[in-house]
Amino acid sequence: MDPRGCLKLLSGLEPAQSFGKVTKVVGLIAEGRGLKAPLGSICRLLPEDKHSEGIAAEVVGFRDGALLFMPYSDPRGIRPGSLIQNSSTPPLMPVGTHFLGRAVNAFGEPMDHGGQIVPSDFYPLYCDPPNPLERPRITERLDVGVRAVNALLTLGKGQRVGIMAGSGVGKSTVMGMMARTTKADVNVICLVGERGREVVEFMERDLGPEGMARSVLVVATSDQSPLVRMRCAYAATAMAEYFRDQGKDVLLMMDSVTRFCMAGREVGLAAG
Repeated sequence: MDPRGCLKLLSGLEPAQSFGKVTKVVGLIAEGRGLKAPLGSICRLLPEDKHSEGIAAEVVGFRDGALLFMPYSDPRGIRPGSLIQNSSTPPLMPVGTHFLGRAVNAFGEPMDHGGQIVPSDFYPLYCDPPNPLERPRITERLDVGVRAVNALLTLGKGQRVGIMAGSGVGKSTVMGMMARTTKADVNVICLVGERGREVVEFMERDLGPEGMARSVLVVATSDQSPLVRMRCAYAATAMAEYFRDQGKDVLLMMDSVTRFCMAGREVGLAAG
């Protein structure tokens, strides 16, 4: 057969798909058998509703030959025998300059009313840390525009700093001040486990139009799955890494590390 004819024939074929079946759902965890997928890959649980696109779920562990899935959203509609579509897709985060000034969820989907965002690239969610011997020394100061921080807690480019304080004492206010006045080119702000009403308050009161214009807000509220809350932190880091690779100075802020750790504990306990 003519090679061009072979290529045309192959392009018209649908790729083979493998499926498993749900055998058990306990709490936040669905157990499935009949397929193979690596840890951290994304599969889809298919409910009985034929119009549903399925529920995205991440492989979080294995038990007695079965795969343990944690859905990213409400698993309502899943029953014993429901199909699991094996995509084995590695977790990726859409990134790009079009995300500036926008608020997105942990999957890079817009949460505001600014329309769809066309990504420039996709970055892996889970990356290996850089070789410590290849990291440059911290020699250059980063001006965050807050005199108290610049004078008493001077930040250097490449440095990681934690602000520990009780609730309601002004951590979000300080973050908003730094986002508006820093000399960094881009802010990536990660809100993990915030109350829903506090997101709008932070955007309008603390950030304002000036701070929002050069910021990317990545949000996972407290009512979402603990896996989504954990993913939010990794998604914001991937976004910051994209702008870093573009040669920009990036200020990555997360509120809060405590709620990220609590989400990790929930995932770990659910997976056994």
